[in-house]
Amino acid sequence: MQYYSTNQQAPMATLKKAVVKGLAEDRGLYMPEQINTMEPSFFERIDTLTFQEIAYEVAKAFFGGDVDDDALRNIVYDTLAFDCPVVAVEKNIHSLELFHGPTLAFKDVGARFMARLLQYFIRQESQERVNVLVATSGDTGSAVANGFLGVDGIHVYVLYPKGKVSRIQESQFTTLGRNITAIEVDGVFDDCQALVKNAFMDEQLNRHMRLTSANSINVARFLPQAFYYFNAYARMKEQGMLTFDKEGKSNLVICVPSGNFGNITAGLFGHRMGLPVKRFIAANNANDIFYQYLQTGVYTPQPSKQTLANAMDVGDPSNFARILDLYGHSHERITALICGATYSDEQIKETMRDCLNRTDYQLDPHGACGYRALQEQLADDEVGVFCETAHPAKFKEKVDEITGGDVAIPERLAAFMRGTKQSVPLSKEFCDFKAFLMEE
Repeated sequence: MQYYSTNQQAPMATLKKAVVKGLAEDRGLYMPEQINTMEPSFFERIDTLTFQEIAYEVAKAFFGGDVDDDALRNIVYDTLAFDCPVVAVEKNIHSLELFHGPTLAFKDVGARFMARLLQYFIRQESQERVNVLVATSGDTGSAVANGFLGVDGIHVYVLYPKGKVSRIQESQFTTLGRNITAIEVDGVFDDCQALVKNAFMDEQLNRHMRLTSANSINVARFLPQAFYYFNAYARMKEQGMLTFDKEGKSNLVICVPSGNFGNITAGLFGHRMGLPVKRFIAANNANDIFYQYLQTGVYTPQPSKQTLANAMDVGDPSNFARILDLYGHSHERITALICGATYSDEQIKETMRDCLNRTDYQLDPHGACGYRALQEQLADDEVGVFCETAHPAKFKEKVDEITGGDVAIPERLAAFMRGTKQSVPLSKEFCDFKAFLMEE
């Protein structure tokens, strides 16, 4: 399959080029030339399939023309060496728990898939080292770093904003060493993301080293996230929770805590492939740029605001360009399928306490946005699934302070915290970042 740029100025690209380059020459994001629809028979039997079986079928629709079937199966099954279960929180509201992977965050799925796909392409030919640049506001850095750790032929540079990620999150990508370099940027997430984008556009730097991105701007990072939406639908159907209208559309509403919008974009791709979800809700924290767009039809990027739900602290979400492209830049089409919500830190705290007291379910700050949006917007005849995107222990200090509890730290996290921090301090100026990379 060929991939085009959302800016419509770059030449078409193969999957391999789209994955290795990350960003198109015109600074646009790659989009598949066509989105294949799953057969009706797939949805009829989906509740009898395992997560890995479902993901492999979806992966073939995305990548089957470009990756050998056996290799693709191995990539998918190795990626999904853990489950993403759907857990009832209260009547008609379920949590899609996406924190059972190695770094206890939803980005483990996309990061692990991309690492394995990129290695597949590297092994096809002898070529120079590929350098992965990734900006993180929290969970992306740890997921990508651990997904690529020890992968031959690949070096990862993780850029993160100084003092704006949790201690546990920071420990997950600053203590690894080997082929992982952590860069502590004196700025905010948007500054880190700008450094990555500018690096791709710098001709001298690209002559010096081969660069790609593992942020959700990369098609191999965000597309595999569609896997768990199909699985959520399957598990809800398996539990007999769904009803269907005459057109075959279910009563399922999926709510996605949203920052850079790669996660919900993957769900929208699933919907375009035939996933019979009724509608989506994009839940924002105080960074409400998309929410305001839904209300007004005007997209106005803003400097990001620091919040409790720090992985969603994005003031100019990259994947908004993909959503616009997917729906022909039509505000009417977008608002017909997607609703919005926005919550302050105080509302997030209130929601976390309330949910724990009433249901004994511990939310993290990001999941709290998704849960509250369903509480407020779900109709009586609908069932809702929200993405619980990270384990509460990743934000232990905040969560304990808010709820008065003592969240147990899984051993996987504890092991990271015992490591020694290794990071390179840099300013937010591109000239400093470029100079550092030119010496690598």
